[in-house]
Amino acid sequence: MNNRFVSSLQSLGKALMGAVAVLPVAALLMGIGYWIDPTGWGENSIAAAVLIKSGAAVLDNLGWIFAVAIAHGLAKGSNGAAALSGFLGYATVVNLIGPKTVAGYRGIDIDALEGDAALQWAAQGWDAINDKNVLVGILVGILAAWVYNRFHTTRLPDFLAFFSGRRLVPILTAILSIVLAGILYIVWPLLYNGLFNFGEAIQSMGAVGAGIYGVINRLLIPTGLHHALNSIFWFDVIGINDIGKFIQGPETLELAQAATSAATCPGVWDGSACTVVGEVGRYQAGFFPVMMFGLPGAALAIYLRAESSRKKAVGSLMLAGALASFFTGVTEPLEFAFMFVAPLLYVVHALLTGISLAIAAAFHWTAGFGFSAGLVDMLLSARNPLANQWWMLLIMGLIYFGVYFGIFYLLIGKLNLNTPGRGEEMLDDPTADPEAPRAAAGTAGSESSQTAAQIIAGLGGAENIEAIDYCATRLRVTTRGNDKVNEAQIKRANVAGVIRPSGNTVQVIVGPQVQFVYDEIAAQLEGTAAALHGEQAE
Repeated sequence: MNNRFVSSLQSLGKALMGAVAVLPVAALLMGIGYWIDPTGWGENSIAAAVLIKSGAAVLDNLGWIFAVAIAHGLAKGSNGAAALSGFLGYATVVNLIGPKTVAGYRGIDIDALEGDAALQWAAQGWDAINDKNVLVGILVGILAAWVYNRFHTTRLPDFLAFFSGRRLVPILTAILSIVLAGILYIVWPLLYNGLFNFGEAIQSMGAVGAGIYGVINRLLIPTGLHHALNSIFWFDVIGINDIGKFIQGPETLELAQAATSAATCPGVWDGSACTVVGEVGRYQAGFFPVMMFGLPGAALAIYLRAESSRKKAVGSLMLAGALASFFTGVTEPLEFAFMFVAPLLYVVHALLTGISLAIAAAFHWTAGFGFSAGLVDMLLSARNPLANQWWMLLIMGLIYFGVYFGIFYLLIGKLNLNTPGRGEEMLDDPTADPEAPRAAAGTAGSESSQTAAQIIAGLGGAENIEAIDYCATRLRVTTRGNDKVNEAQIKRANVAGVIRPSGNTVQVIVGPQVQFVYDEIAAQLEGTAAALHGEQAE
């Protein structure tokens, strides 16, 4: 696959995480609100109403959030002018082709539509052009970032000099957003119909579809492209919107009761009724048994199979990863511990994840999350009216702990797999001086600074780093010379793993503390020729 294309997809995945990162706020506020008032959903408690409405402020404006976050995340230097341009571009598109505006173009009174005319209008999807439209947000965000990266250094004649450079970006974005709105005015009905049918096809596969999604989700983890896949199932890109519908439980129930067709049903339409309880959440629920129980079971197997002399070090690594997975649903530190050294185990893990999603969907056990499938999100979603027999996920999780432990323990021993603590020690580099990098790092004075110094050295030094950024758990690096990267040296910083997806791109899996390592790397790179965020000093 073309290196530039892969790099662009990874950058988009990173930018998507900037938008996804705000969802825990909505989940936390609305989850606590449902705990306070589980029957009235804010009608019986002012405190609950405040919390639920505050959470809705995120979910009701996801289109804006995606437009701003993607524009900011894809722009060189993550400059604020790009974020402002994303906001302005989204406002332009939504105002130009929103339902009331389009109805005005065509001389239609929406409120007076009935029968076939109302169905024909609904089928064109103009009502979906609103503050929540994630797909439009993604398109506008990409457009705004492209305009910034292409024109933020453009100089205009002296009489227009005030509008040069970064000030030019919002102006051009607004103009090009008019063009984008014109294109969408023509293609949106066809695109909406196609996407809706695709969503219907996935949903019509029921539990099998959920299982297939689970397998692909895990297999994409090494590339970092799972974020793009998740946006299709979790947000309102093709009408599935599993997270949004689940978190907004009461509103989803009301929409289901008022639904008159598959187009207006937020769940599963059987031809006469709309079902959401036990259906909404199917692309989330099956992750809980895996993340809370399955992977910790795998961690225990890896620890017990480690050589006696290495068990202490491996135990610390596995315990930290298991706790992160159980409480928060952050799985990458554990997954990258065996992903490359024992890929067979990772394939088994992906298949078991798909089976878990399929089982949960088949039995209509549902729970949801705003961040990931850990204990915190499980507790927050328990009182949500769409949570259905959520405790069965815990029972299934206990079974999954045994399944993961048994399979991993058996395969590691029978096939003599080189999981952490066995065989050749991955962190050793026989060609490197084992003391030199650590000595250099030791002068930095903190754990993050030592890790940062070690990573910089492994990447070939500051002069070899062209661009660096981070997402939820990993550093994303573009290097100037791929041959100068020393993976073994990077791994000696006790990171979870190193991926080299294409050409000069490198991903360093740090874990939940990645921001602090990134900040320290940025500080150590300051004043060098390295281009932070992909932008050289001007």
